[in-house]
Order: sequence, then C-alpha cells, then structure tokens
Amino acid sequence: MTVRLSLAYDMRAPEFGASPARLYAAMLDQVAWGEANGFRSVIFMEHHASNDGYLPSPIVCAAAAAARTKEMRIGISLMLLPLYDPIRAAEDLAVLDLICAGRLTLVVGLGYREEEYEQFGLEYRKRPSRMEAAVAALRRAWTGEPFEYEGRTVRILPKPFTPGGPKIIMGGTSDAAARRAARIADGFAPVAPKFFETYREELEKLGKPVPPPMPAPEERAMFIHVSRDPDRAWAKIAPHALHETNEYGAWAKGDPSYPYQPTTDPDSLRRSGMYRVLTPQECVEFASKTGELGLKPIMGGLDPDVAAECLELVEREVIPALKEKGAL
Repeated sequence: MTVRLSLAYDMRAPEFGASPARLYAAMLDQVAWGEANGFRSVIFMEHHASNDGYLPSPIVCAAAAAARTKEMRIGISLMLLPLYDPIRAAEDLAVLDLICAGRLTLVVGLGYREEEYEQFGLEYRKRPSRMEAAVAALRRAWTGEPFEYEGRTVRILPKPFTPGGPKIIMGGTSDAAARRAARIADGFAPVAPKFFETYREELEKLGKPVPPPMPAPEERAMFIHVSRDPDRAWAKIAPHALHETNEYGAWAKGDPSYPYQPTTDPDSLRRSGMYRVLTPQECVEFASKTGELGLKPIMGGLDPDVAAECLELVEREVIPALKEKGAL
C-alpha cells in the first residue's frame, strides 16, 4: 500500500502557546521541509471569530507556501466561500493558481458557526444560496471573458493557470450538501462515507459520471506526533490537544456526532486515539496500515521546537522505513 504524506495547518495560537509570529515562520519552514522529504500536499483551513487566531486567511498562507515549493499540492480545505465577495475571491484564487502553477486544490464549504456570519454582517440562513451564486460566479469569472454580475459587467484578469480555473470540490456534513455538490461542484469531500453515497446517488440521477464508493477509514487520527519517549512528549502536547478539542467541541454546541468533544482529562483524550504519540516504528506500522501519514506539526500552538523533534524522527527513521517497505 502506498502511503500518502501530507501536512495541515489551522494556525491556532492560544496565549499559552508559541507566538503567532513563531508559528507562521515555522509553518513555512515545515512546508519547505515537507517538499524536500516527499510530502505530496499541504492544506490550510479557515475559521473566523475564534478565541485563538484560527487561520482567517488561507489564500494568503497558500500563496506563501506555494512560493516555498515547486511540486507539492497546495490545498485550501475548507474555504468558507459564502463569506467572500465572489468577484474578489475569483481574483485572489486566480492569482494563487498562477503562483502555484496549477497545484491548487480547492475545497469550499458553508461553515457551521453563526458567529462567523455575524462578524461579516451576513445572514446565516442564506448560506446555501450564497454558495450557489458564488460557485457560478467563479466559473464565469475564470473564463476571462466579460459577464453580467448583479446588474453590472465585470471581467476578471489574469485568468488562472488552470484552464477554466481550479476544480471546485465541495465539503459537507449533510445529505443536502451532497446533493448540492452533485449539481454544482467538481467533487465532494464529506466528513463521513454515508454522505458520499448520497452524492453518488444524486450524480446517477443527474446522468453524471459516478465515482467509486468512498472507503471507510479503518483508523483515524486527528494528530500524530513521533517521539522516542511518547509519555514525555504527551506531557508537552496535552495542553494543546485539550485546547483544540475543547475549542472545536464548544463550536459543535453539544452535537454528539462531532469528533471533538469537550474534556478536562488528558489521559482519556489520549486513549480516544484522536491524538496519537507514536514511536518511529509504531508510526511506520500505523501509516502502512492506513495508507497515509498526515501531520499537523504545530497543532494548538505547539512549540515549533517540539514539532521539530517529531519531524526529525520522521525524516531520519519513518520515511526510510516506509521506503524499505515499498510504501513510498
């Protein structure tokens, strides 16, 4: 089984953690490290109105990462598209696609927090209609030809590197999102395989090509750290893991299906398997079994020096072992 190597960043910076300036500098260095060590992709997330500076500007980060790499896929997942002016979004994404020479992977979504829409003075209930209008505007804008938008003629130049613009993949956590993706998107990235089945059914109804079923993950980890002494490392990581899961959990407002649930017990959080601190050999076994090794090195504002210890072990021991197994 081939193992896919990836990096992910949401840039949370709680007050007890590393400073935002250190975290952003470390992120760029880590992205360059990832490129040099065979990581295939990096993704940047988006949220607003957070208590810890959760990344509000994924396009900016993606452009910076693109400038430090040559082959790695540069992803935004999710971009909360209904929060944007579609014309400005079309411009910024076109420029990003040019900077990364077509390496952009774009996943868009509605978001689920009313606070974010309130911050921008937008109506939460209009998320679906704003999404549909924005996707239509992006597609027309990326032709480079003049078109009518809200009663005026607009033209967006430069055109993206990718003819017609990057594919628009839609994320979602509902059957409605799946059906919307089938109608207007180029792909669907749900949080659970059951929604992908709704997507496939809708594509069939629409007479569009139907992709194969989405495999259910055998195991899932929201965070992986590699250490020779996992107990010692967990003591450093635990406050950041607790912060992340409690912040996400608060946003979920009691939804029991949400993977992050509030807790004050670091030991139970570790036992949940969402945050895994593994030895190099354990990491090799986990990656070989699941087919992926996704790292979120500075999760929850984790000290970049702690992250560096993990990345060094990944470079020196995990990646060579995966290569020996023929997994890379």
